[in-house]
Amino acid sequence: MANSFNKEERIAFETLLEGFEDALVMSRQVSKYSPDQVMMERANDIIWRPVPFIAQSHDGTDATANFDEATQLSVPATIGYAKHSTAILTATELRDALQENRLGQAAKQKLASDINVAVNTIAAMQGTLVVKDAAAASGIADVALVEAIMNEQGVSPDDRKLFLSTRDYNGMAANIAAVTRSFGNQKSEKAMEKGFVGEVLSFDTYKMDYSRRLAAAGGGGAIVIDTLLATGQNYVPLATQTAATGEVSNVDNRYQTVTVSTSAGVVAGDCFTIATCNAVHHITKQDTGQLKTFRVISVPAGGTTLVISPPMINALGGTEAELQYQNCVQNTPAANSAIVFLNTVAAAANPFWIKDAIEILPGRYAVPSDAGVAVMRGTTDQGLELVMQKFYDINTMKTKYRWDTRFGVVNKLPEHSGIILFSQT
Repeated sequence: MANSFNKEERIAFETLLEGFEDALVMSRQVSKYSPDQVMMERANDIIWRPVPFIAQSHDGTDATANFDEATQLSVPATIGYAKHSTAILTATELRDALQENRLGQAAKQKLASDINVAVNTIAAMQGTLVVKDAAAASGIADVALVEAIMNEQGVSPDDRKLFLSTRDYNGMAANIAAVTRSFGNQKSEKAMEKGFVGEVLSFDTYKMDYSRRLAAAGGGGAIVIDTLLATGQNYVPLATQTAATGEVSNVDNRYQTVTVSTSAGVVAGDCFTIATCNAVHHITKQDTGQLKTFRVISVPAGGTTLVISPPMINALGGTEAELQYQNCVQNTPAANSAIVFLNTVAAAANPFWIKDAIEILPGRYAVPSDAGVAVMRGTTDQGLELVMQKFYDINTMKTKYRWDTRFGVVNKLPEHSGIILFSQT
Protein backbone atom coordinates (compact mmCIF):
# COMPACT_ATOMS: atom_id res chain seq x y z
CA MET A 1 0.00 0.00 0.00
CA ALA A 2 1.35 3.44 -0.92
CA ASN A 3 2.36 5.89 1.76
CA SER A 4 -0.13 8.72 2.09
CA PHE A 5 0.13 12.39 3.01
CA ASN A 6 -1.79 13.66 6.00
CA LYS A 7 -3.87 16.83 5.94
CA GLU A 8 -1.13 18.93 7.55
CA GLU A 9 1.33 17.87 4.86
CA ARG A 10 -1.14 18.77 2.12
CA ILE A 11 -1.66 22.21 3.59
CA ALA A 12 2.09 22.62 3.90
CA PHE A 13 2.55 21.65 0.23
CA GLU A 14 -0.09 24.14 -0.88
CA THR A 15 1.72 26.86 1.06
CA LEU A 16 5.01 25.70 -0.43
CA LEU A 17 3.58 25.94 -3.95
CA GLU A 18 2.37 29.49 -3.30
CA GLY A 19 5.84 30.48 -2.11
CA PHE A 20 7.40 28.74 -5.11
CA GLU A 21 5.22 30.78 -7.44
CA ASP A 22 6.00 34.05 -5.64
CA ALA A 23 9.75 33.40 -5.96
CA LEU A 24 9.60 33.08 -9.76
CA VAL A 25 10.24 36.77 -10.30
CA MET A 26 12.36 36.65 -13.44
CA SER A 27 10.50 33.84 -15.16
CA ARG A 28 7.26 35.82 -14.78
CA GLN A 29 8.65 38.43 -17.16
CA VAL A 30 8.93 36.10 -20.16
CA SER A 31 6.26 34.59 -22.36
CA LYS A 32 4.99 31.05 -21.88
CA TYR A 33 4.27 28.27 -24.33
CA SER A 34 2.70 25.06 -23.07
CA PRO A 35 3.31 22.23 -25.56
CA ASP A 36 1.45 18.93 -25.51
CA GLN A 37 3.51 16.65 -23.26
CA VAL A 38 2.73 13.48 -25.23
CA MET A 39 3.90 15.13 -28.43
CA MET A 40 7.04 16.41 -26.68
CA GLU A 41 7.93 12.90 -25.49
CA ARG A 42 7.61 11.60 -29.05
CA ALA A 43 9.66 14.52 -30.41
CA ASN A 44 12.54 14.13 -27.93
CA ASP A 45 11.33 17.24 -26.05
CA ILE A 46 12.07 19.56 -29.00
CA ILE A 47 9.55 21.79 -30.76
CA TRP A 48 10.20 24.44 -33.40
CA ARG A 49 8.70 27.84 -32.54
CA PRO A 50 7.94 30.38 -35.31
CA VAL A 51 9.65 33.74 -35.54
CA PRO A 52 7.58 36.78 -36.62
CA PHE A 53 7.65 37.64 -40.32
CA ILE A 54 9.18 40.91 -41.50
CA ALA A 55 7.29 42.10 -44.58
CA GLN A 56 8.53 44.05 -47.59
CA SER A 57 6.78 46.87 -49.43
CA HIS A 58 7.16 48.18 -53.00
CA ASP A 59 6.56 51.39 -54.91
CA GLY A 60 3.82 51.99 -57.44
CA THR A 61 0.58 50.23 -58.30
CA ASP A 62 1.88 47.41 -60.49
CA ALA A 63 2.76 44.44 -58.26
CA THR A 64 3.34 41.97 -61.10
CA ALA A 65 7.06 41.52 -60.44
CA ASN A 66 6.82 41.80 -56.66
CA PHE A 67 5.24 38.49 -55.72
CA ASP A 68 7.71 36.16 -54.07
CA GLU A 69 7.63 33.39 -51.49
CA ALA A 70 8.08 34.58 -47.91
CA THR A 71 10.63 32.84 -45.71
CA GLN A 72 9.19 31.63 -42.40
CA LEU A 73 11.95 31.30 -39.80
CA SER A 74 11.70 29.18 -36.66
CA VAL A 75 13.86 28.24 -33.69
CA PRO A 76 14.14 24.97 -31.73
CA ALA A 77 12.79 25.09 -28.18
CA THR A 78 13.73 22.27 -25.82
CA ILE A 79 12.44 21.15 -22.45
CA GLY A 80 15.99 20.58 -21.30
CA TYR A 81 16.10 21.45 -17.60
CA ALA A 82 15.31 18.81 -14.98
CA LYS A 83 15.91 20.09 -11.44
CA HIS A 84 15.29 18.34 -8.15
CA SER A 85 16.03 18.74 -4.47
CA THR A 86 16.15 15.89 -1.94
CA ALA A 87 16.18 15.34 1.81
CA ILE A 88 16.11 12.54 4.40
CA LEU A 89 14.59 12.72 7.87
CA THR A 90 14.98 10.05 10.52
CA ALA A 91 12.19 8.88 12.75
CA THR A 92 13.67 10.87 15.62
CA GLU A 93 14.03 14.06 13.53
CA LEU A 94 10.39 13.79 12.51
CA ARG A 95 9.43 14.36 16.14
CA ASP A 96 9.88 18.02 15.25
CA ALA A 97 7.08 18.54 12.76
CA LEU A 98 8.59 21.82 11.56
CA GLN A 99 11.63 20.06 10.11
CA GLU A 100 9.73 18.79 7.07
CA ASN A 101 8.35 22.24 6.37
CA ARG A 102 11.78 23.84 6.70
CA LEU A 103 13.25 21.40 4.19
CA GLY A 104 10.36 22.05 1.82
CA GLN A 105 10.89 25.80 2.03
CA ALA A 106 14.59 25.37 1.28
CA ALA A 107 13.80 23.13 -1.72
CA LYS A 108 11.27 25.65 -3.01
CA GLN A 109 13.78 28.46 -2.73
CA LYS A 110 16.47 26.54 -4.62
CA LEU A 111 14.23 25.25 -7.41
CA ALA A 112 12.70 28.69 -7.99
CA SER A 113 16.22 30.09 -8.08
CA ASP A 114 17.22 27.47 -10.65
CA ILE A 115 14.41 28.60 -12.95
CA ASN A 116 15.27 32.27 -12.56
CA VAL A 117 18.97 31.57 -13.14
CA ALA A 118 18.14 29.64 -16.33
CA VAL A 119 16.17 32.59 -17.70
CA ASN A 120 18.92 35.00 -16.65
CA THR A 121 21.65 32.89 -18.28
CA ILE A 122 19.78 32.52 -21.58
CA ALA A 123 19.14 36.27 -21.71
CA ALA A 124 22.63 37.33 -20.60
CA MET A 125 24.56 34.92 -22.83
CA GLN A 126 22.42 35.01 -25.98
CA GLY A 127 21.00 38.55 -26.10
CA THR A 128 22.79 40.35 -28.95
CA LEU A 129 21.97 44.00 -28.24
CA VAL A 130 24.98 45.20 -26.25
CA VAL A 131 25.22 48.57 -24.51
CA LYS A 132 28.68 49.48 -23.25
CA ASP A 133 28.86 52.23 -20.61
CA ALA A 134 32.22 53.61 -19.50
CA ALA A 135 30.78 54.82 -16.18
CA ALA A 136 29.08 53.09 -13.28
CA ALA A 137 25.28 52.83 -13.27
CA SER A 138 24.01 56.30 -12.54
CA GLY A 139 20.39 56.72 -13.53
CA ILE A 140 17.93 57.45 -16.27
CA ALA A 141 20.66 58.15 -18.83
CA ASP A 142 21.70 54.49 -18.64
CA VAL A 143 18.19 53.26 -19.42
CA ALA A 144 18.05 55.81 -22.24
CA LEU A 145 20.99 54.03 -23.90
CA VAL A 146 19.12 50.72 -23.73
CA GLU A 147 15.96 52.31 -25.11
CA ALA A 148 17.94 53.89 -27.93
CA ILE A 149 19.48 50.65 -29.20
CA MET A 150 16.07 48.93 -29.15
CA ASN A 151 14.20 51.81 -30.81
CA GLU A 152 16.85 52.26 -33.50
CA GLN A 153 16.52 48.63 -34.53
CA GLY A 154 12.73 48.56 -34.51
CA VAL A 155 12.20 46.42 -31.41
CA SER A 156 8.64 46.51 -30.06
CA PRO A 157 8.08 49.16 -27.36
CA ASP A 158 5.71 46.86 -25.44
CA ASP A 159 6.58 44.77 -22.38
CA ARG A 160 10.22 45.81 -22.09
CA LYS A 161 12.10 44.39 -19.10
CA LEU A 162 15.42 45.43 -17.55
CA PHE A 163 17.14 43.45 -14.80
CA LEU A 164 20.05 44.99 -12.91
CA SER A 165 22.51 43.63 -10.40
CA THR A 166 21.96 44.96 -6.89
CA ARG A 167 24.92 47.36 -7.05
CA ASP A 168 23.92 48.71 -10.45
CA TYR A 169 20.25 48.97 -9.48
CA ASN A 170 21.05 50.81 -6.24
CA GLY A 171 23.33 53.20 -8.11
CA MET A 172 20.46 54.02 -10.43
CA ALA A 173 18.05 54.43 -7.52
CA ALA A 174 20.42 56.86 -5.80
CA ASN A 175 20.52 59.03 -8.92
CA ILE A 176 16.74 58.99 -9.32
CA ALA A 177 16.30 59.93 -5.66
CA ALA A 178 18.55 62.94 -6.25
CA VAL A 179 17.34 64.25 -9.60
CA THR A 180 13.63 63.85 -8.80
CA ARG A 181 13.79 64.94 -5.16
CA SER A 182 10.84 67.02 -4.00
CA PHE A 183 8.30 66.82 -1.22
CA GLY A 184 5.45 64.44 -2.01
CA ASN A 185 7.23 62.97 -5.03
CA GLN A 186 6.59 59.22 -4.81
CA LYS A 187 9.31 58.39 -7.35
CA SER A 188 11.94 60.18 -5.29
CA GLU A 189 10.68 58.89 -1.95
CA LYS A 190 10.55 55.25 -3.05
CA ALA A 191 14.02 55.50 -4.59
CA MET A 192 15.39 57.01 -1.38
CA GLU A 193 13.51 54.91 1.21
CA LYS A 194 13.40 51.52 -0.52
CA GLY A 195 15.97 51.76 -3.31
CA PHE A 196 13.09 51.31 -5.76
CA VAL A 197 13.40 52.34 -9.40
CA GLY A 198 10.23 50.93 -10.96
CA GLU A 199 9.26 51.95 -14.48
CA VAL A 200 11.84 54.06 -16.30
CA LEU A 201 11.22 55.27 -19.84
CA SER A 202 9.65 52.21 -21.51
CA PHE A 203 11.14 49.59 -19.16
CA ASP A 204 9.96 47.76 -16.07
CA THR A 205 13.09 47.48 -13.94
CA TYR A 206 13.95 44.76 -11.44
CA LYS A 207 16.71 44.18 -8.92
CA MET A 208 18.66 40.90 -9.06
CA ASP A 209 20.36 39.30 -6.07
CA TYR A 210 22.20 37.09 -8.57
CA SER A 211 23.72 38.40 -11.79
CA ARG A 212 25.74 36.64 -14.45
CA ARG A 213 29.24 38.12 -14.66
CA LEU A 214 31.00 38.50 -17.97
CA ALA A 215 34.79 38.28 -17.96
CA ALA A 216 36.95 40.71 -19.86
CA ALA A 217 37.48 39.58 -23.45
CA GLY A 218 40.77 37.77 -23.96
CA GLY A 219 40.83 37.81 -27.74
CA GLY A 220 43.09 40.80 -28.12
CA GLY A 221 42.80 43.60 -30.64
CA ALA A 222 44.25 42.06 -33.80
CA ILE A 223 41.43 39.74 -34.89
CA VAL A 224 39.97 40.51 -38.31
CA ILE A 225 37.18 39.07 -40.46
CA ASP A 226 36.69 39.05 -44.23
CA THR A 227 33.43 40.85 -45.06
CA LEU A 228 33.75 40.79 -48.85
CA LEU A 229 30.72 39.30 -50.61
CA ALA A 230 32.93 36.83 -52.48
CA THR A 231 33.94 35.08 -49.26
CA GLY A 232 30.38 33.94 -48.65
CA GLN A 233 30.13 35.28 -45.09
CA ASN A 234 27.03 37.29 -45.89
CA TYR A 235 24.35 35.07 -44.32
CA VAL A 236 21.28 34.07 -46.31
CA PRO A 237 18.31 33.00 -44.12
CA LEU A 238 16.73 29.63 -44.86
CA ALA A 239 13.49 28.18 -43.55
CA THR A 240 14.58 24.62 -44.35
CA GLN A 241 17.54 22.78 -45.79
CA THR A 242 17.74 19.56 -47.78
CA ALA A 243 20.36 16.94 -46.97
CA ALA A 244 22.17 14.89 -49.61
CA THR A 245 19.76 12.07 -48.78
CA GLY A 246 16.80 14.27 -49.70
CA GLU A 247 15.63 14.78 -46.12
CA VAL A 248 14.26 18.25 -45.35
CA SER A 249 14.87 19.80 -41.93
CA ASN A 250 14.33 23.18 -40.28
CA VAL A 251 17.18 25.68 -39.94
CA ASP A 252 18.06 27.63 -36.80
CA ASN A 253 18.83 31.08 -38.20
CA ARG A 254 19.94 32.61 -34.91
CA TYR A 255 23.56 31.57 -35.43
CA GLN A 256 26.27 31.75 -38.07
CA THR A 257 29.71 30.13 -38.25
CA VAL A 258 32.25 32.67 -39.50
CA THR A 259 35.93 32.45 -40.31
CA VAL A 260 38.25 34.90 -38.55
CA SER A 261 42.02 35.39 -38.49
CA THR A 262 42.25 33.64 -35.11
CA SER A 263 39.95 32.63 -32.29
CA ALA A 264 42.69 32.48 -29.66
CA GLY A 265 41.45 33.79 -26.31
CA VAL A 266 37.86 34.22 -27.49
CA VAL A 267 35.17 32.59 -25.34
CA ALA A 268 31.40 32.18 -25.42
CA GLY A 269 29.64 35.33 -24.24
CA ASP A 270 32.17 37.80 -25.64
CA CYS A 271 30.59 40.87 -27.27
CA PHE A 272 32.02 42.61 -30.33
CA THR A 273 31.47 44.92 -33.28
CA ILE A 274 32.87 44.71 -36.81
CA ALA A 275 34.44 47.76 -38.44
CA THR A 276 31.99 49.72 -40.64
CA CYS A 277 29.24 47.13 -40.08
CA ASN A 278 26.25 49.16 -38.92
CA ALA A 279 22.92 47.99 -37.55
CA VAL A 280 19.78 48.70 -39.55
CA HIS A 281 16.20 49.21 -38.44
CA HIS A 282 14.59 45.78 -38.85
CA ILE A 283 11.45 47.18 -40.51
CA THR A 284 12.62 50.18 -42.55
CA LYS A 285 16.13 48.81 -43.25
CA GLN A 286 17.56 52.28 -42.65
CA ASP A 287 21.17 52.50 -41.48
CA THR A 288 21.13 53.49 -37.79
CA GLY A 289 24.64 54.93 -37.92
CA GLN A 290 25.54 52.68 -34.98
CA LEU A 291 27.79 49.63 -35.17
CA LYS A 292 25.96 46.30 -35.06
CA THR A 293 26.71 44.29 -31.91
CA PHE A 294 27.33 40.54 -31.98
CA ARG A 295 27.83 37.77 -29.39
CA VAL A 296 30.10 34.75 -29.45
CA ILE A 297 27.96 31.65 -28.89
CA SER A 298 30.72 29.06 -29.07
CA VAL A 299 34.31 28.62 -30.23
CA PRO A 300 34.78 25.44 -32.30
CA ALA A 301 38.09 23.65 -32.20
CA GLY A 302 40.45 24.58 -35.02
CA GLY A 303 41.40 28.14 -34.21
CA THR A 304 39.82 30.17 -37.04
CA THR A 305 36.05 29.90 -36.67
CA LEU A 306 33.45 31.38 -34.33
CA VAL A 307 29.74 30.68 -33.94
CA ILE A 308 28.15 34.10 -33.57
CA SER A 309 24.71 35.61 -33.11
CA PRO A 310 23.01 37.20 -34.87
CA PRO A 311 24.19 36.20 -38.34
CA MET A 312 25.44 38.98 -40.62
CA ILE A 313 22.53 39.53 -43.01
CA ASN A 314 23.78 42.37 -45.24
CA ALA A 315 21.34 41.65 -48.08
CA LEU A 316 24.23 41.93 -50.53
CA GLY A 317 22.86 38.95 -52.44
CA GLY A 318 19.49 40.65 -52.95
CA THR A 319 17.34 37.55 -52.32
CA GLU A 320 13.86 37.96 -50.85
CA ALA A 321 14.91 36.26 -47.61
CA GLU A 322 17.89 38.60 -47.21
CA LEU A 323 15.78 41.68 -47.89
CA GLN A 324 13.15 40.43 -45.47
CA TYR A 325 15.50 39.79 -42.54
CA GLN A 326 18.39 42.20 -43.22
CA ASN A 327 19.90 43.32 -39.90
CA CYS A 328 23.09 45.15 -40.85
CA VAL A 329 24.88 46.99 -43.63
CA GLN A 330 28.60 46.68 -44.36
CA ASN A 331 29.47 50.17 -45.57
CA THR A 332 33.04 49.31 -46.53
CA PRO A 333 33.49 45.56 -47.07
CA ALA A 334 37.09 44.50 -46.65
CA ALA A 335 39.22 41.38 -46.42
CA ASN A 336 40.45 42.48 -42.99
CA SER A 337 37.58 44.20 -41.17
CA ALA A 338 38.59 44.69 -37.54
CA ILE A 339 36.73 42.98 -34.69
CA VAL A 340 36.50 45.15 -31.56
CA PHE A 341 35.48 43.54 -28.28
CA LEU A 342 33.11 45.46 -26.00
CA ASN A 343 33.44 43.54 -22.70
CA THR A 344 36.80 45.07 -21.78
CA VAL A 345 36.35 44.86 -17.98
CA ALA A 346 34.79 42.02 -15.98
CA ALA A 347 31.31 43.15 -14.95
CA ALA A 348 27.74 42.08 -14.31
CA ALA A 349 25.81 41.36 -17.49
CA ASN A 350 22.52 43.19 -16.87
CA PRO A 351 19.96 41.65 -19.25
CA PHE A 352 17.04 43.34 -20.95
CA TRP A 353 14.41 42.02 -23.35
CA ILE A 354 10.87 42.32 -24.59
CA LYS A 355 8.58 39.74 -23.04
CA ASP A 356 7.96 37.83 -26.27
CA ALA A 357 11.69 37.41 -27.00
CA ILE A 358 12.24 34.78 -24.33
CA GLU A 359 9.92 31.86 -23.78
CA ILE A 360 9.58 29.32 -20.99
CA LEU A 361 8.19 25.87 -21.70
CA PRO A 362 6.71 23.96 -18.73
CA GLY A 363 7.47 20.26 -18.55
CA ARG A 364 5.70 17.47 -16.70
CA TYR A 365 6.54 14.16 -15.06
CA ALA A 366 4.16 11.20 -15.19
CA VAL A 367 4.92 9.89 -11.70
CA PRO A 368 2.77 6.87 -10.72
CA SER A 369 0.80 7.40 -7.52
CA ASP A 370 0.28 3.73 -6.77
CA ALA A 371 3.86 2.46 -6.69
CA GLY A 372 4.55 2.73 -2.98
CA VAL A 373 5.49 6.42 -2.99
CA ALA A 374 3.20 9.25 -1.95
CA VAL A 375 2.97 11.91 -4.66
CA MET A 376 1.59 15.43 -4.70
CA ARG A 377 1.82 17.86 -7.59
CA GLY A 378 0.86 21.45 -8.16
CA THR A 379 1.06 23.92 -11.04
CA THR A 380 1.83 27.64 -10.99
CA ASP A 381 -0.06 30.14 -13.11
CA GLN A 382 2.80 29.90 -15.60
CA GLY A 383 2.15 26.20 -15.98
CA LEU A 384 5.35 25.20 -14.15
CA GLU A 385 4.83 22.01 -12.21
CA LEU A 386 6.25 21.17 -8.79
CA VAL A 387 6.13 17.50 -7.76
CA MET A 388 6.67 16.33 -4.18
CA GLN A 389 7.31 12.68 -3.33
CA LYS A 390 7.73 10.91 0.02
CA PHE A 391 8.95 7.40 0.73
CA TYR A 392 9.42 5.64 4.07
CA ASP A 393 12.08 2.93 4.37
CA ILE A 394 11.09 0.42 7.06
CA ASN A 395 14.63 -1.00 7.19
CA THR A 396 16.26 2.26 8.30
CA MET A 397 13.25 4.16 9.68
CA LYS A 398 14.19 7.03 7.38
CA THR A 399 11.82 9.03 5.21
CA LYS A 400 13.06 10.26 1.83
CA TYR A 401 11.67 13.43 0.26
CA ARG A 402 12.21 14.88 -3.19
CA TRP A 403 10.87 17.91 -5.02
CA ASP A 404 11.09 18.11 -8.83
CA THR A 405 10.44 20.59 -11.60
CA ARG A 406 11.04 20.34 -15.35
CA PHE A 407 11.10 23.14 -17.90
CA GLY A 408 12.75 24.69 -20.93
CA VAL A 409 13.87 28.24 -21.80
CA VAL A 410 14.49 29.57 -25.30
CA ASN A 411 15.63 32.95 -26.59
CA LYS A 412 13.48 33.13 -29.71
CA LEU A 413 14.56 36.65 -30.66
CA PRO A 414 18.21 37.34 -29.71
CA GLU A 415 18.02 40.69 -31.53
CA HIS A 416 15.19 41.76 -29.22
CA SER A 417 17.22 41.09 -26.09
CA GLY A 418 20.63 42.08 -24.81
CA ILE A 419 22.82 43.28 -21.96
CA ILE A 420 24.17 46.53 -20.57
CA LEU A 421 27.73 46.51 -19.18
CA PHE A 422 28.88 49.23 -16.80
CA SER A 423 32.37 50.55 -15.94
CA GLN A 424 33.94 49.49 -19.23
CA THR A 425 37.11 51.04 -20.62
